[in-house]
Amino acid sequence: MGALPDISRRAFLIGSTAVAGGVAFGSFVAQAEQVAAPAPAANPLAAGLGPNAVAFNPWVEIGPDKITLIAQHADIGQGVGSIQVVLIAEELDLDPGQFEIRFAGPSPAYFNTGFADEFAPFLAADHSEAAEAARAATLEYLRKTGLQMTGGSSTIPDTYEKLRMAGAVARETLKAAAAERIGMPVADLRTGSGQVILPDGTTIPYVHLAADAARIPPVTAVTLRDASRWRMVGRPMERLDIRPKVTGEMKFGIDLKLDGMVFASVKLNPNKGQPITAYDASRAVGMPGVKTVLKLTNGIAVIATNSWYAMKAAEAVDCVWAPSPYPAEQADHWKVLGASFAPEFLGKEWRKTGDIDAGLKTGTRVEAEYRAPYLAHAPLEPLNGIALVTERGMDVWLGHQSPQSVQQIAAAAAGLKPEQVTFHNQWTGGSFGHRLEFENVRVLAEIADQMRGTPVKLVFSREEDFLQDIPRQIAIARYRGSVADGKIVAADLQLASTAPLKGLLERMGTPSKDPDEQLKVGIWNVYYDIPNFRAASYEARGLSPCTTWRSVGASTAGFFTESFIDELIHAAGLDPLEARIAMCSVPNYRKVLETVGEMANWQGPLGNGKGRGVAFVESFGTPVAEIVEVTATARGIKIDKVWVAADVGKVVDPVNFENMVQGGIVWGLGHAVNCELTYADGAVQQTNYHHHEAMRMYQCPVIEVRGLENDRKVRGIGEPPVPPAAAALANAIFAATGQRIREMPFNKSIDFV
Repeated sequence: MGALPDISRRAFLIGSTAVAGGVAFGSFVAQAEQVAAPAPAANPLAAGLGPNAVAFNPWVEIGPDKITLIAQHADIGQGVGSIQVVLIAEELDLDPGQFEIRFAGPSPAYFNTGFADEFAPFLAADHSEAAEAARAATLEYLRKTGLQMTGGSSTIPDTYEKLRMAGAVARETLKAAAAERIGMPVADLRTGSGQVILPDGTTIPYVHLAADAARIPPVTAVTLRDASRWRMVGRPMERLDIRPKVTGEMKFGIDLKLDGMVFASVKLNPNKGQPITAYDASRAVGMPGVKTVLKLTNGIAVIATNSWYAMKAAEAVDCVWAPSPYPAEQADHWKVLGASFAPEFLGKEWRKTGDIDAGLKTGTRVEAEYRAPYLAHAPLEPLNGIALVTERGMDVWLGHQSPQSVQQIAAAAAGLKPEQVTFHNQWTGGSFGHRLEFENVRVLAEIADQMRGTPVKLVFSREEDFLQDIPRQIAIARYRGSVADGKIVAADLQLASTAPLKGLLERMGTPSKDPDEQLKVGIWNVYYDIPNFRAASYEARGLSPCTTWRSVGASTAGFFTESFIDELIHAAGLDPLEARIAMCSVPNYRKVLETVGEMANWQGPLGNGKGRGVAFVESFGTPVAEIVEVTATARGIKIDKVWVAADVGKVVDPVNFENMVQGGIVWGLGHAVNCELTYADGAVQQTNYHHHEAMRMYQCPVIEVRGLENDRKVRGIGEPPVPPAAAALANAIFAATGQRIREMPFNKSIDFV
């Protein structure tokens, strides 16, 4: 093991201030100094170092034969496995191909600073002293708890500064090691392409300096380079994972193999969360390849010689299930939800300005009810994983967004301590929130515990993946408003929904009695100047468990609110885009609306069966405006083109930014048009893609994207393009046909081509 000093081997070298920008929070610094700081998180790379190797911090490891950069956030298809290491390589002067990528294991050193804005109880556009103090307090909470998670479009906000800092620390320490070796001032040295370069052009590769660097204190007093000197960040680049994915060389979790492993598939109670009461496996045990059938808490697992044999045999097991705790039939779900607009179900009145009751009595009254169904996550890679339980503990290989939770839940299922579980995160073929849940983790651990000493590979069938998916929240909005003298006078936004974030927290073992914070997104963060305004959410009880789904609360409320704002604008006799621009109270956000209007050359109604709709939603701190253009044909609605403008403060990868926005639009439009989950006899009826159909390629519109950089903070883009899509489409359909669509999926009300 390399002779690395204790300070760098065992300590988290970059403190919270340097990493997270704590000094930027002004007055909170004085308050923070009065709070006893916890001990720095240990460097998780230290224990696994080889001879003559060095770990400068939790993200950079260099040995005599290779350089490894650590991606702390899970790559679930969004490209962060590439951009995270590029941020490090930018400051470390590495070129693509000069380093390996490894995903971080569970460690508080990888706490997510990007959640600070999302968790603080202030609007994203609020930069007051109180708001920034609250964000700083939240940041300190995140540091103390060591919360490690990928989600909430937080990867870039979290890593933009600290990963460049990690690269700079490694660079300057390597220069210091070289200077000590050759007896030359550090100021005379420079770096490039993975080497320290001497004044005469002689080079020393980083890997040849690892042992030297391990013997000196790390250089932490570093300065980040100005953007004008960047080689990769902010410039069009090829994602590091694109070529191996295109060629099929990329190994996802489902592709992994271990020597001597057996294959498992499961049949679990379709009444979510309920146990199995009896089963008959007599037909399955004699089927080809079957080794054994195991009983699980909520179902059975078949162990076989390959996954297909295991899946077919699992289908043949007759099971008796405990009944559903929620209504068995879908119609009753809607009834429960509709009855939730009552004081005892009030989650919170999130925002109130003016006199809403008086405002609603002024001018012309407008009322509307909107509905959004349960939705599946349905990533292309079904749930899977490999686990091995031995006397020492458990190793788990799968893709997940919450490494610490995997450790805890797997340990509990196998009767182990969390520290006995070693988690190896994997490249993942999609999530959309699916891999924040634990359907596969718990049953995999149960199976591996019964198969001790043998590696077990679990793969869910597509049907089981759909049946066990914890879906997006179901929601109803009942909105009221009024217009007078060409202005919106009042808007009363009330929605009832299942609680996605509270449900996830409960399954993570950290239940909350507070109102679900995700149910306010899309109703309280409305940036229009409406003098009388109220936003409140009601939490339905006794329905299907729900969880986070790409853009979470905004995925439903964004559709509700921007559709209703459009109805109010129409009732006031105003232009949909011009009215939004005039009402928008935040200059940067107004610029987003103006930009999308310029992109589309907005000039009012189109006529001739064509229509354009606009929508604007801020989620996860990122404001996004979209215009959708449609044509009403004899066979149905054709979606022609979409224009999108978003302000993320800094576009770190222009190519991936455009791809992420386009993917979000396709995701949002496809689900708005085609998708829902419904329950019958307690189980989901839609069990494959032909019942939950995404947008087809021939339906996909041209999508034009523009990224703005006016925000004072760096923002994420993975989820924010989704919420405006459904509303912009619905508003475009109204502009083309005069028909208002208030319920998803839209194909219940209108045909599409």
